[in-house]
Amino acid sequence: MIFGEITTSATVNYEAVIRETLREIGYDDPAKGMDYRTVNVIVAVEEQSPDIAQCVDATKIEEIGAGDQGIMFGYATDETETKLMPLTHVLATQLSMRLTEVRKTKILDWVRPDGKTQVTCEYKLKSGHPLPQRVHTVVISTQHTEVVSQEQIRESLMEQVVRAVIPGKYMDDDTIYHMNPSGRFIVGGPHGDAGLTGRKLIIDTYGGWGTHGGGAFSGKDPTKVDRSAAYAARWVAKSLVNARLCHRVLVQLSYAIGVAYPLSIHANSYGTGPALSGKTDVELVEIIKANFDLRPGCIVRDLQLRRPMMQKTAAYGHFGREDDLFTWEKPKELSF
Repeated sequence: MIFGEITTSATVNYEAVIRETLREIGYDDPAKGMDYRTVNVIVAVEEQSPDIAQCVDATKIEEIGAGDQGIMFGYATDETETKLMPLTHVLATQLSMRLTEVRKTKILDWVRPDGKTQVTCEYKLKSGHPLPQRVHTVVISTQHTEVVSQEQIRESLMEQVVRAVIPGKYMDDDTIYHMNPSGRFIVGGPHGDAGLTGRKLIIDTYGGWGTHGGGAFSGKDPTKVDRSAAYAARWVAKSLVNARLCHRVLVQLSYAIGVAYPLSIHANSYGTGPALSGKTDVELVEIIKANFDLRPGCIVRDLQLRRPMMQKTAAYGHFGREDDLFTWEKPKELSF
């Protein structure tokens, strides 16, 4: 079922989009929980509320008001050199991507579409700077066919997924591995759980690091600051860390519906700003204000959020991506 509000002059074949997406994911057999060819599709899309539209419709893009109230956060850390993301999140995401790869290429032909990954690491904290030491626990749960044994599941996931992704320097004899810890996982997908797209807020962001304002991203246009301001906050945080102003930082923005300028801008470098560059958190906020226009319309303009590029954000997280479409992942050169 697809539902929501949208104002557009375009003609969209929603049903065709849904069926093609299900086919691409791999739901092509009732035994997997759904068949894209025969599934019943219900479309209940309506026009956007005029009360909200009057707040976000403006002649000049700079004057667009925020599409909702709320608090958004962005986080960055130099514990992974290029992605500037938490190692736990990077490894869990890469495991998930590899799990999809071995399924679609039939390296492991018993793997089915529903799957989850989780990674726990041990860290040393040095003056607010987290330094990853080792992988403590790896969890992978994947839907599978009835013919495969639990022993085969464990051995194959270890060889084809875990060892193919996690660098050997992080694993040792004490690392714990849970492969399908609940045992059989045959019933999955929509037959195993029901839910809404875009509600896995933590894997969409930083895997539990930093904090979260509670707003989902997927399914929202960029006037909804739940999405666009979260992208902007990540852009700001990554730019600060990339400029070597701090080892890690949490950036907080807050908005009111219909109001363009953010109500507040806050930065927390966990003490790593003064230690690395001598910049206090108050000084970091001044640098943010001098380098970024965080009005919703300006975020849309500067990050080019009107392009048809949101589909790639629907899986594997919204941050730490190296695709050129993810403009908020390209650090800005800062003046300070």
